[in-house]
Amino acid sequence: MVRSRYIFKIYYIGSEKYYGSQRQDGYFTIEECILKILIEKGYIRNIKDSGFEFASRTDRFVSARGACFSFIPEKKPILMEINSSLPEDIGIWAFSKVPIDFSSRFNAILRHYKYIIATPLTTLQKQFSVNLDLMERACKELIGHHDFINFSKRGKEELSTERTMECVKLSLIKDFIIFDFKSKGFLRQQIRRMVKKIIELGLGEIHFEDFMELLDNSKFHSYQPAEPKGVILWDIIYDDKIEFFIDPTSKNRMDKYFIKQGLLNNFKKQFFEIILDDT
Repeated sequence: MVRSRYIFKIYYIGSEKYYGSQRQDGYFTIEECILKILIEKGYIRNIKDSGFEFASRTDRFVSARGACFSFIPEKKPILMEINSSLPEDIGIWAFSKVPIDFSSRFNAILRHYKYIIATPLTTLQKQFSVNLDLMERACKELIGHHDFINFSKRGKEELSTERTMECVKLSLIKDFIIFDFKSKGFLRQQIRRMVKKIIELGLGEIHFEDFMELLDNSKFHSYQPAEPKGVILWDIIYDDKIEFFIDPTSKNRMDKYFIKQGLLNNFKKQFFEIILDDT
């Protein structure tokens, strides 16, 4: 049998039980959960030989609507066979056959994240003077090619801290502030750190000059990022040759889960309604 590589789109909710997406010794992760089921269902015999690869890593408490992974299965994938054994907060909903040497990580041409501020704008405005115009101005300054070292978690593994931001946008949806970030690649904690400083600027905690100084890589700035629960890996884009087939039953499973979870409280309602939005 000639084996083929497939790429899959998945959603997951970054709850407390998962320690991020990437496999880690001694910790339960999204990737480990998926691999366990793929092995149980006979899709993978040996992880190394399967070429299993996640397209993007996400931190603990970060969620995804359109994360991707690829591997070479032992048999033709049936999504609901896999989903039936996955927990409700993880699910595969689309797939595509790709070349055998395809890399879900390196062949991605754009990654799209959203960040939802947990507190409604009207609540914030009762306590602070929120300057949305200034926040939008800051978003525009981040677009383009910059050294984002002061907007990232510093580590030895990054050879370059320069990135090109294709889109940084602020929107107001149902009284919640939503950020959209699009780039081919991001540094560790980059989104959370950009959000943190944009919020501080909007609340008057820093001046615009302070914000712009963060783009000067000759000066070091240390601060805590925004909380991870607001981050959603919205989608990963590949070239037009990759055509994803959306499995209707699997997509319906995902939508039902989001609707059910959205009834829990106000923020979760908005959170899951935004995830349901296909725009």
